[in-house]
Amino acid sequence: MEHLINIDNGGTLTDICVGSGSDFAFTKALTTPVDLSQCLFDGMTKVSSVIYGEQDLRRLLHSTQHIRYSSTQGTNALVERKGPRLGLIVDDAAIIDELRSDPSSTSLFDDMVGPRTSVISEGPDVEVLNGNLVAEINRLTTAGAERLVLAAKTKEREALFKRVVLESFPRHLLGSVPVLFSWEFASDDLRSRRIWSGIINSYLHPTVERFLYSAERRLRTYKVKNPLLIYRNDGQSSRVAKSVALKTYSSGPRGGLEGTRALAAAYELPHVLMIDVGGTTTDVGSVDNYTIATERRGRINDIPVSYELSDVQSTGVGGSSIIEVENGEIVVGPRSVGAAPGPACFGFGGKKATITDVNLLLGVLDPDTYLDGELFLDAERSRTVIRESIAEPLGLSVESALVAMASAYAAKVADAFAPFVESPETTTLAAFGGGGPMSACDAARIAGVRRVLVPRLAAVFSAFGIGFSDISQTYETNITDCTPEEIDKAVSESVSRATRDMFQEGYAIADCTLEWTALVEDAQEVAIRSPFEREMDVRSIDGSKTLLVLKAVRELPHSIVKGGFPDQKTPAVSTANRCVRTAATLVEELPIYELDQQIAGAVASGPAIVEGQFFTAQVPTGWNLEVSDSGDLILTDAV
Repeated sequence: MEHLINIDNGGTLTDICVGSGSDFAFTKALTTPVDLSQCLFDGMTKVSSVIYGEQDLRRLLHSTQHIRYSSTQGTNALVERKGPRLGLIVDDAAIIDELRSDPSSTSLFDDMVGPRTSVISEGPDVEVLNGNLVAEINRLTTAGAERLVLAAKTKEREALFKRVVLESFPRHLLGSVPVLFSWEFASDDLRSRRIWSGIINSYLHPTVERFLYSAERRLRTYKVKNPLLIYRNDGQSSRVAKSVALKTYSSGPRGGLEGTRALAAAYELPHVLMIDVGGTTTDVGSVDNYTIATERRGRINDIPVSYELSDVQSTGVGGSSIIEVENGEIVVGPRSVGAAPGPACFGFGGKKATITDVNLLLGVLDPDTYLDGELFLDAERSRTVIRESIAEPLGLSVESALVAMASAYAAKVADAFAPFVESPETTTLAAFGGGGPMSACDAARIAGVRRVLVPRLAAVFSAFGIGFSDISQTYETNITDCTPEEIDKAVSESVSRATRDMFQEGYAIADCTLEWTALVEDAQEVAIRSPFEREMDVRSIDGSKTLLVLKAVRELPHSIVKGGFPDQKTPAVSTANRCVRTAATLVEELPIYELDQQIAGAVASGPAIVEGQFFTAQVPTGWNLEVSDSGDLILTDAV
């Protein structure tokens, strides 16, 4: 049977989950920031040994139907403000103030674009326009702009600008600066949203471009028959050449949301909040009545963009987030040590404290079993860094500093999801990612949530969730006030585009499902979807517009998630004990439960530690644990 490889690339660790029918194999690899394709191949090589008993990457690749890949690199780039310096050219000075309309947009604009802006005023003299535009491009690039976004009021005027740019700065010249034209990127009538979409896309583009094409080149050396697929934040996948950088933003968390929706359905949970805690960020999303919250016009850092996005909020707190002292207070994130140099305990030269260092010294983490024993953790390095950067500046003992840091970290995680808790009694927290289960119960108690679900595949759950995606492309055409003949033409053109694109994806249109809908937006852009019918009324009423939407889908095999609990409960079996510091002056000997060794219906009470493959969950005092039929962990606050 052919394999489907799903990969979720994070700032610190890269997760690999390989499915074949109902069987799954998974592993983790350290992310290699200098060359992200390296950790991709490291991970696939490692997981091949899990499947075959020995490393055989070539065999795995040649038995694989598709490789689906998502990355948090774009999300992390925005959180940490690590991207190219952009330049912006417009033909209306007022739009720059509109783009900086509030503190959030002002901060992001200043970090991405800053003073590198230019206004090309309107005028009838084309030669003067040409000269001004060329002079301004030279000025912006001299000022450090590495990429340009060009946005005009109308498509026609922007087309004129494009002609001048391409004639004066041909793309084949060495050192040519990439230029994004806003109307080509998003046919959105709202100018500020369209321009912001172009700015953010240009900022994210180089972050993912270099890796993706490098990975494709390496795959070709293995003569892989199918191209690398990019998992998008709309829950679908497509070829690299058929994706835009903006659609990779929060794509990994969307995989987590798809998996969370499957959990919600399997366990009949009305409202589930996911927290996907990686190395750099905690991503929060909501599944309400088995529906993933999405926005017709998504928001990135509270800034509206032209594309539909799942409603995922990313906060700069994760296992590699830097914990430091500012103005006498412990501050967590948003800066991260990433995979290089990583937490101090990794021994790669890190000199900043992280929650990984904290949990190592508290005794929560076992240095001999971390990452299945593949990475040795150095406790003395952690102790030195925490003493120098936290304990001594605050006048605390190392032991008191550890407890204070753990509390600050849990509070920061709780802050990330607390605003989305609808009801503490009906909300379940699905905690996953390498760091999700670690502090989930403490954070849940702070937010008032009483039930936490930790999937058996928690460590790679977003990669697992990618397995619910298909290959698809979506097309929108404005058919407002169109005649029946014009609508027929729009239908034909949509099918023609889908036929071409799906062929380039490797599939005939006859093998695809075509989903037709009509999307009606009123003047306030409240959208209503309904099945498309050729006879429908498309007249504009009070500023409304009707869009014809075609979604072409080539279905792939999907995973099956089962829930349920046995009627008979049995005590969970502890495999060992571990000394864990639970207070500044208290060390307790806690039982260790290996999740994979527990039978369905196993129960126990905290305080305890549960260890899964590549993750550790803390069960505080007052919490009960139970193992489901599927081997998932349910934690309930009994206090």
